[in-house]
Amino acid sequence: MTPRFAFDNSFARLPGGLPGGFHARLAPTPVAEPRLIRLNRPLAELLGLDPEALASPEGVAILAGNAVPEGAEPLAMAYAGHQFGGFVPQLGDGRAILLGEVVGRDGLRRDIQLKGSGPTPFSRRGDGRAALGPVLREYLVSEAMAALGVPTTRALAAVSTGEAVLRETPLPGAVLARVASSHLRVGSFQFFAARGDVAALRRLTDYAIARHDPGAAGAPRPARALLDGVVARQAALVPQWLLLGFIHGVMNTDNTSISGETIDYGPCAFLDAYEPGKVFSSIDLGGRYAYGNQPRAMHWNLARLAEALLPLLDEEEEAAIASAQEALAGFGPAFEAAYLAGLRRKTGLLSARRDDAETMQALLDLMAAQQADFTLAFRALADTAGADAAGAGEEAFLALFAEREPAAAWLARWRSRLAQEPLSPASRAGAMRAANPAFIPRNHRVEAALGAAIWQRDLGPFETLLGVLSRPFDDQPEHRALMLPPQPEERVERTFCGT
Repeated sequence: MTPRFAFDNSFARLPGGLPGGFHARLAPTPVAEPRLIRLNRPLAELLGLDPEALASPEGVAILAGNAVPEGAEPLAMAYAGHQFGGFVPQLGDGRAILLGEVVGRDGLRRDIQLKGSGPTPFSRRGDGRAALGPVLREYLVSEAMAALGVPTTRALAAVSTGEAVLRETPLPGAVLARVASSHLRVGSFQFFAARGDVAALRRLTDYAIARHDPGAAGAPRPARALLDGVVARQAALVPQWLLLGFIHGVMNTDNTSISGETIDYGPCAFLDAYEPGKVFSSIDLGGRYAYGNQPRAMHWNLARLAEALLPLLDEEEEAAIASAQEALAGFGPAFEAAYLAGLRRKTGLLSARRDDAETMQALLDLMAAQQADFTLAFRALADTAGADAAGAGEEAFLALFAEREPAAAWLARWRSRLAQEPLSPASRAGAMRAANPAFIPRNHRVEAALGAAIWQRDLGPFETLLGVLSRPFDDQPEHRALMLPPQPEERVERTFCGT
């Protein structure tokens, strides 16, 4: 049963070839024994694909890279990027092949990409393959993020290859079929800007506008309108990360999508105890992308996009720089407004008051000082909001703090603020539970599920965790253990890229 993809490959119509082209055309490298591990059936249906056909041997061959479906135009995309502040003029898809684009049943265009599909001209001596652990991590966390309502790439399928990949030790190989609004990054623009190829930069900008900001085409300065759009999307995205305790871990410009989606889940992690300076990524040695540094890092990345676009912002250099600075100045206020609005939702406040920011910061400072669990504290606060007086929810909240008195004093301050709001306790609690998940991809649970899949060939923990994370705002008392933070011996202090 051969799957049928209604491909409409707009990026493939841009000129390719090396050096300096938009992409290099090549097919995925076949694998020895492809086997379907997981298929995202609802996503397949959204894309207009037949899940049964994708799960057939013919479909699995496509998902593994052993067969190229009709209408596909496989290619590796070219891009550059700043990696931990250092510029690399050519990176590109070193282990990924873009099969093509489809327009889903919702009318939205999306890329279908195979990650771990073999070497490309951009592999830089790498093997182009992916290990099973990182593939399952990206599947699990990206789908959890989607369920949490965060803009993100999605996982269509995970396929084992029947081959080992050599990292520090031989590991089972796998391929991830990834879906994204596009794979255009800040680094895509840097690639051509670094070469001084203004014509290609203009063509890429026109393409990005047509795909992501069609209204910008009629603006007096289309490139500036595109930049404004990217700034706005990232100013809305990063607050969502912070409000969930998410740490990307590798926020390089080649991992900053202009669509405003979260992309690349290599060394990502979630906070347990609230700690603004927390770093999990094993390659972030200086803490550049620590939890609390992410807004600053994103602003820096956007500044690199603005630099790349300077030739298109204005013919006069000073005017172009002024335009770029004006666009970048919009990030801070937009981020702060979105972040504070999110904190209000998490604490049950409908209206805005002048001292709300101070009240919210007081809670965060208290949580940081006493290492309270970020997710559990806000969830307990939602339970507390469901009663007019102190009860089980309040006790659960206070129990998260080593010193109860400061936490109780903050609760009294919060209740006084709630008295200015019209919602009933039940309505407020419901709204807060919709903003405060009970379940996140706890690092120790993710690692345990991946370990079972890799070393015991047991996908049961992965499937259980994936199912729970698909309903993150539901109580699910039968899975309460997956809600709890790690015991000291279970803590995960380092996460790894997997490349």
